[in-house]
Amino acid sequence: MSMPHRIQTGAILRNSTLAIIMGGGAGTRLFPLTKDRAKPAVPLAGKYRLVDIPISNCINSGVRQVFVLTQYNSASLNRHISRTYNFDQFQRGFVEVLAAQQTPEGERWYQGTADAVRKNLRYFLEGDHEYYLILSGDQLYRMDFRQVMSQHLASKADITIATLPVNAQDATGFGIMKTDTEGRIHEFVEKPKDPEVLKSLEMPEATLRALSLPATEPRYQASMGIYVFNRKTLVECLDNDLMDFGKNIIPGALKKYHVNAYNFQGYWEDIGTIRSFFNANLDLCKLVPQYDFFDSTAPIFTHARFLPATKINGARIREALISDGCIITDAHVETAVVGVRAIIESGTTIRETIIMGADFYAGAAGTDPNHAPPGIGRNCRIERAIIDKNVHIGDNVVITPEGKPDHMDGENFYIRDGIVVVPKGAVIPAGTWI
Repeated sequence: MSMPHRIQTGAILRNSTLAIIMGGGAGTRLFPLTKDRAKPAVPLAGKYRLVDIPISNCINSGVRQVFVLTQYNSASLNRHISRTYNFDQFQRGFVEVLAAQQTPEGERWYQGTADAVRKNLRYFLEGDHEYYLILSGDQLYRMDFRQVMSQHLASKADITIATLPVNAQDATGFGIMKTDTEGRIHEFVEKPKDPEVLKSLEMPEATLRALSLPATEPRYQASMGIYVFNRKTLVECLDNDLMDFGKNIIPGALKKYHVNAYNFQGYWEDIGTIRSFFNANLDLCKLVPQYDFFDSTAPIFTHARFLPATKINGARIREALISDGCIITDAHVETAVVGVRAIIESGTTIRETIIMGADFYAGAAGTDPNHAPPGIGRNCRIERAIIDKNVHIGDNVVITPEGKPDHMDGENFYIRDGIVVVPKGAVIPAGTWI
């Protein structure tokens, strides 16, 4: 992208583009992490929240006007956003949560992505925005939206859809599209299962060569759930009662509008399930993770807590992320994400585990003195688990999915996808074996 074009695109994103982040529904696939919080507010990588990813991508790309749509347990999400994303009075920037509400037009909650945007369209049209960037709130990726917008403008598209090349096995879980050599989409099939239909949607060799992808196996263009709409196009596309962009709006729009694909080739992960959430977090612990939080050119923003440096008293730590304000004493921590204010006592082994930490230290003002303080006691063994915030684990506790079904509900714990999840605020008594 040339410098004058980059400046022009940056100005359009800054002044004429509104970002809309879809917060999702009840987040049942991420339960129990969504038991007391909205899906975008689920902690990520020790110190962040899921919603920080799309918002940071917007800020790094020059998009400073952002709405987050949600409808369940939005209190913690509201609190996080109000504490984190405050633009000065000399900018037009804002990040605001729009929760589902009863209006004269309807009393039902959001029935799908398109329905959520339609129910809030009057707010989106109040400004003079010419472009609408629609994003998902539960994906881990880094994208420069200046490049997306540059292509959108150059192709004179009405709608641009960000796509990701996937193999045949993964293609059945996505919306798959067929494009011509100019990138225009002519066919869109939501989660194709028929082998013949799937074969007809294969990316042509010319496109594979253009993307420097090997032609060793069939590849397909999968929708990432990231869209750019022109203002007039969005209004017209939502002038109906269709509920979802992928299932309903996009297939119908192909007949009437110029819909283009933006080919993305970086790391991208949908963090919609306990398994994908668990794997994405632990991948960050690798020597060379697939996603880089250390990229200073496009930082991920979050709430500044002003915590002290972590104190480590003789622990053995390997392939782990240790967040601010932790105290770890003579413990063994291997392939683990340790969240803010986590306390781990001596003799404890943590392996392949996500510990989300705590919102407060023991004895902090305003906390219940009769409630066991958050932290992990002595001589515990915790493996393949997710320990949510403010959990108290007593001495000599064992937490492991070994010998248990992949899905079950227990007392003060759940197992999902073969991973033990201890919910927020739980108290696990000393000597417990889970």
